[in-house]
Amino acid sequence: MQASKPERETAAPETAPLSSGLLSELGQLGRAIKHLFGAQLHLLAAELGLARAAVSWMLIAGLAATVAGVGLGLSVLAFIGLLLAKWLGSWILALLGLCVLQLLFLVGSMVLFRRCMHWMSLPISRSEWRQMMSETVSKAKREIAAERGPLGEAVKPHTAEGDRA
Repeated sequence: MQASKPERETAAPETAPLSSGLLSELGQLGRAIKHLFGAQLHLLAAELGLARAAVSWMLIAGLAATVAGVGLGLSVLAFIGLLLAKWLGSWILALLGLCVLQLLFLVGSMVLFRRCMHWMSLPISRSEWRQMMSETVSKAKREIAAERGPLGEAVKPHTAEGDRA
């Protein structure tokens, strides 16, 4: 019986407690990482708030620029109308002249628009478009054929889960 007592004492493993310095350093590291990422998230939130405010201000500035542009255009038309009235001696002729100028500008814009649409539909552009579309379709057909395999059956991609089953 005496022989069994020493075996129990030697059989129990002795565990040395971890150094308290190591635990405190790990705790400090964890707090530092939390502080760093917390600061980064705070900075990101602030930047997103500024960007949101900037977009609102940009929209307001765009609206103000549009209103100012329309106002400037009307003022220029009024000034031209006044000059035409002084030169022709009649307000009716001046307004008629302004209408002719605006009509010429409108017709010129429409002709330019039609010309641009014509340039987009030229035969060389249509053939390039047709070639690009046929290349895209043939590439898609090749990819589908490659996925189906040589027998025309759909091939399942190999995954770790599929290998287990």
